[in-house]
Amino acid sequence: MAATPPTLPPSAPKRMGAPGIPARWTSSAKSGVGAALSTASRVWFTLSHGIVNEVYYPGLDSACTRDMGLLVTGLGGWFSEEKRDATHAIEPFEEGVPAYRLVNATARYRIEKRILADPARPALLQEISFTALEGVATDYRVYALLAPHLVNAGMGNTAWIGEHKGKPMLFASGHGACLALASSLPWGDCSAGYAGFSDGWQQLSRAGRLDPTCQSAEDGNVALTGEIGFSLANSEALLALGFGATPDEAAENAAASLKRGFEPAAKAYVAKWRKWQAGLTPLDHHDASGLNTYRVSTAVLATHLSLARPGAAVASLSIPWGASKGDDDLGGYHLVWPRDLVETAGGLLAAGDPAQALEILAYLRSIQQPDGHWPQNVWLDGSLYWPGIQMDECAFPLLLADALHRAGHLPRAKLAAFMPMVEKAASYVVRNGPVTGQDRWEEDAGYSPFTLAVEISALLGAADLFDVDGKPEPANYLREVADCWNDQIERWTYVSGTPACHEAGVDGYYIRIAPADGSGAASPKDGFVPIKNRPPGDTDKPAEAIVSPDALALVRFGLRAADDPRIVGTVKIIDAQLRCDLPQGPLWYRYTSDGYGEHADGAPFDGNGPGPPWPLRAGESAHYELAAGNKDKAASLLRTFEASAGVGGLLPEQVWDGADIPERELWLGRPSGSAMPLVWAHSEHIKLLRSLRDGAVFDMPPQGVKRYVRDKTGSPLRIWRFNNRLRTLEAGKTLRVELLQPALIRWSGDQWQTSHEINTSVNVFGVHMADLPVTDIPRGNTIVFTFFWPDGDRWENVDFTVGIEN
Repeated sequence: MAATPPTLPPSAPKRMGAPGIPARWTSSAKSGVGAALSTASRVWFTLSHGIVNEVYYPGLDSACTRDMGLLVTGLGGWFSEEKRDATHAIEPFEEGVPAYRLVNATARYRIEKRILADPARPALLQEISFTALEGVATDYRVYALLAPHLVNAGMGNTAWIGEHKGKPMLFASGHGACLALASSLPWGDCSAGYAGFSDGWQQLSRAGRLDPTCQSAEDGNVALTGEIGFSLANSEALLALGFGATPDEAAENAAASLKRGFEPAAKAYVAKWRKWQAGLTPLDHHDASGLNTYRVSTAVLATHLSLARPGAAVASLSIPWGASKGDDDLGGYHLVWPRDLVETAGGLLAAGDPAQALEILAYLRSIQQPDGHWPQNVWLDGSLYWPGIQMDECAFPLLLADALHRAGHLPRAKLAAFMPMVEKAASYVVRNGPVTGQDRWEEDAGYSPFTLAVEISALLGAADLFDVDGKPEPANYLREVADCWNDQIERWTYVSGTPACHEAGVDGYYIRIAPADGSGAASPKDGFVPIKNRPPGDTDKPAEAIVSPDALALVRFGLRAADDPRIVGTVKIIDAQLRCDLPQGPLWYRYTSDGYGEHADGAPFDGNGPGPPWPLRAGESAHYELAAGNKDKAASLLRTFEASAGVGGLLPEQVWDGADIPERELWLGRPSGSAMPLVWAHSEHIKLLRSLRDGAVFDMPPQGVKRYVRDKTGSPLRIWRFNNRLRTLEAGKTLRVELLQPALIRWSGDQWQTSHEINTSVNVFGVHMADLPVTDIPRGNTIVFTFFWPDGDRWENVDFTVGIEN
């Protein structure tokens, strides 16, 4: 039989249950992730519940399996599935090497595995041993069960039992990719069927044997099952899962891995990881269990990097609440988010790998859009997935370029190659900020303290880069905009005199986000914020009623002192409303009324639910405490952060904050069904270790600290734009009007009794602007203005007003 799948008779698909049950992904609660540091491999793998889950090929964004585990049958129709029935233990080969030893045990058997990716080719190797603990080995039969989900799709796959050069193999193809499963021991009975109807699990659990007529299953949700030929003489087997563009290529890769054997592959795999880890800054740290959490985090970051597209990294090799999601969730978290990618670069910088951080900057340059912004998220090749625009993601790459320059890794000679990227990004930020279309949680538009902090600090960093590049004029303009926006953070996002203030005994606090207002600069007390992921009737809330630890970014990015009374008051409000005390210590919710997470009964997130706390927040709070001089508190929060990890030290997106629900695998303070590992959290962990060693926040940009915290630099300007329309202006300030096309501005300070005209001038960023000399207009007066657009030969025919504050 050849590698090409045989054609089924017309009646076969119906008899076998085609096309199978709706396809679903598997658990996102990973216990291990791994990859070979080799461009020849092109395979990434994940583990949970003692088995292999998604295997990715040929890139980090292409999941090609749902899972692959073992089934065991015994005398009298006895049936067991290791992932459901066994207890599981996992450990890495050694610190910082993401190859794994797994032990799955029941009262009747013990299964031991060693798993890694072949560094020499796209194949996954599993060395498996089976030991009977009750009865004798001949009482049992062991089967490999593989669920292909080729190229992010569980439907539309074809599976068959075939041969390659006379050797039996299990094959699957779909969506332009193929896989082949080979065994070092002869395969016994094998089958290919449709999931939920004629797959091997169904056959063995019902009849205790495989149906020999099930040799292929076309165009559906398919599964492959093969009996591993264990015997009294041989209780060990090596399975090789090969991938390729054709069945023959996949089979050739599987056969070559088997021929080479596990030990040579393991030797090469471990050597590459040892060499990379040895070159990192020694920040080794062991948690209470003895696990070297630093090396876990560095391995997680490196595992999520694409070697085929240098500098690309996905947010997580997982799909949150995957077992409840079908093929409509193509990407899960195995996509590139520019924000997460810059956080990854920061973690690598903190760990002492600037070369990789530079590659990330180069990749960001390659996916920057023509107008200067970065998409919400992309596939590895740069093609867009979600269409949103988040201004922090558009500014973060500027911070990375500045950090690399300040650390000496991007000197002037190298900087020149990145200045076009810097120019376009700075132009986009100053033309489209400060309002964001989405906050960092990808939900709401408006004035976000976190986004503002990133934008302002990024503009200051970019200004320094322009200075280095010998361009003082654009540098000065960026600082003018940064100063103006920094001056208005409180106007946009700080409230006082609210019921929450009185309850907490504070003067005021920063809110999570102030809604954008097309008719004027948003006031925190105006309007409502639509809370996403909430059930109908529980969505819109007053902006002043929603708080978030996001405000700590004002300290993290150097714009406000940690002991600023407004920050201190906000911390009190955050702790009063969002702190969650768990067995491992305090964690915090994202914001008031967050709805992203499991339901109260543990049911998976399905569009709404109460959002549980995020371990990432412990890292961010620890950095705030360090900035405030509270190193002991920061160290305590590090322990809480690490104690929130799952099996193997992987950090989750969220942890469960309710009573234990064992049937849903939810325990108080332990990882929920959200993404795990979250690469962003591991980056934060590395940066926290570095910050604690250095005694200072590692990634705090120094420009804002000097300019705003120490020198108290203010702005003589207030900027009016169509996306940021001032309602009022402090007396003595200059009113700058900024537009995206040339205009004649006609304005008056006395209700058109007299009028003045001024033409805009354009700067290097394409901003057309004019400063209206209104500093002498008395308090209480109103500035009125309109526009003539020469490009369209028309007047705006609308008067805009800005009042001078009393």
